Amino acid sequence: MELTFFIDKTLPEPMYIQLYSSFKRTIETGDIPSGSKLPSIRQLSAQLNISRNTVEAAYQQLLAEGYLISKPKSGLFTADMADMDLLPYQKPVHQEQELSQTGPEIRYDFQYGDISSERFPFQAWKRSINHALLEKGEELLLYGDKQGEARLRCQLADYLYRARGLECNADNVILTTGTQQSISLICQLFSLAGEKIGFENPGYDGVRAVFENHGCKIDPISVKDEGLCVDELEKSNAKIVYVTPSHQFPLGMVMSIQNRLKLLQWASKEEGYVIEDDYDSEFRYSGQPIPSLKGMDRLGRVIYLGTFSKAFLPGIRLSYIVLPKSLLGLYRRKFSAYNQPVSQLIQHAMSQFIESGDFDRHIKRIRKIYQDKHKTLITSISSSFGENAKIIGEKAGLHLLLDIPSQGRESLIDSAVKKSVLVYDPAKYWTDPESCPSNLVLLGFGGLSRSEIEAGVELLKQAWFPGSD
Repeated sequence: MELTFFIDKTLPEPMYIQLYSSFKRTIETGDIPSGSKLPSIRQLSAQLNISRNTVEAAYQQLLAEGYLISKPKSGLFTADMADMDLLPYQKPVHQEQELSQTGPEIRYDFQYGDISSERFPFQAWKRSINHALLEKGEELLLYGDKQGEARLRCQLADYLYRARGLECNADNVILTTGTQQSISLICQLFSLAGEKIGFENPGYDGVRAVFENHGCKIDPISVKDEGLCVDELEKSNAKIVYVTPSHQFPLGMVMSIQNRLKLLQWASKEEGYVIEDDYDSEFRYSGQPIPSLKGMDRLGRVIYLGTFSKAFLPGIRLSYIVLPKSLLGLYRRKFSAYNQPVSQLIQHAMSQFIESGDFDRHIKRIRKIYQDKHKTLITSISSSFGENAKIIGEKAGLHLLLDIPSQGRESLIDSAVKKSVLVYDPAKYWTDPESCPSNLVLLGFGGLSRSEIEAGVELLKQAWFPGSD
C-alpha cells in the first residue's frame, strides 16, 4: 500500500501524532477499507522519510484504540468498521457545493454589540499591559484577591460616584467576567432555583437565559413609556426584579423618577431586591445624563451591574457587581472557595489605564464617535424613509428599533439580505416572541463607520421601498 501522508516536521505537534491522526481520519472515512494490510514499520519509515520509532508509536496508538488489529506472522490490518456512519469524520463535501450554500455577500451588518475600532487607544492600552507586566511580574501568575484587585475596585467606586452618582466603596465591588456571570452569582447568592423573578418584557434574552438555566421562573412584567410597570410587579409574588432603568433594552426608554421611587418602595415593602443593569449608561445623546437607580437607594435594596463591554472592549471580559453592604457577609460565606475569574493581567492593566487618565479620555472620545454615528443613522433614516418609518429608542445607546408599518419583519429582513445588508429580528427579547410587533427590526451601529451607515440605509431604502425616488 502506497500512502501519501504529509508529515510537517516544523510543527510543534509530534510527528507520531500527525501520522496517527492521518491514519485515523482515512480509516474513519473509508479511504482505507476494512481489512487492508498496512505497510510494515520499516517500509513506511522509508516511504515517509521518518524514523521507525515515529511509525511504531503511531501504530501502537491505533492498535490501542482498536483501529488496527495485529495478526501474528501476517502484519497489521485495519479493523472492521461496519458502523462507520457513527464516526465523527465524514468525507469532505465538494467545495462547489459548499460555495453554493453560502448565500449573498454581506456588505453592511447592523449587528448590535459590535464596537467601534476607530481611534481605539491601542498604544495606550498596550502601555498599560506592559506596565502591569513590569510592575507586578510574578504576582500576575496567581489568583489574586477573590473579589478582584483592590486598587481597581477603589477606582471603580470613584468612577461610579463621578459618573453615576453612586456612593460605594471598594468592599462593595466584585469583579466578574461579564453580566451573565454576574447574574449567575446572584442566582447562587440567593439560591433562586424555583423562585419567581420579575423580568422586563421585552428584555435582554442573554440574562433571561441565565435565570432560566438556574431554574428560576420568569414572571414577565410589561414595559410602558415610563419604564417597568411597577403595578404589575406588585401583583406578582416575585421578590427580585431585573431592570435596565437608564436605557431600557431593547425599547430604549428611561424609567421616570416617579417610577423609580415606586420601584424602590416596592423593594422596601416586599424586602426584595432590584437588579439594575446599567449596561451602556455612558452613551446618552440628548438631555442630561440619567443618574443610576442605585444612586437613589438608601435602604440597600439595589444590586448594581456594570460592564466594560460597551465603553471599552467586550473581549477583555471585565464587568462588576456593586452589592449592598447587607449582602457582603452572605456573599463571602457562600463564595469563600471561589477564586477570582478575571485575568490578573487585565485587572492590573485596566487599573493602570484608569489611573493614567486614558480611560476618561477614551470615554470622551468614543462618546463623540458614537454620537456622530447615531446622528448619521437618524438623519439617514429620516431622509430615506420619511413618514414610512418610525424610530424607537433613539436617545441613547448603540442600537435602535425601526418600525416599518407597511411590511412584516421576515420580509424586511429577507429583502435587506438580498441587498447585502443585515438587520435583526428583535422577537427573541419578548418572553413570547409571537407578541413582538410584526413590523419591528433592530439596527445596531457601533461597528459601522458613518459612510457605511449611510450606504447601508440607502440599500435598505432600495430593498424596502424600490422605486420610491
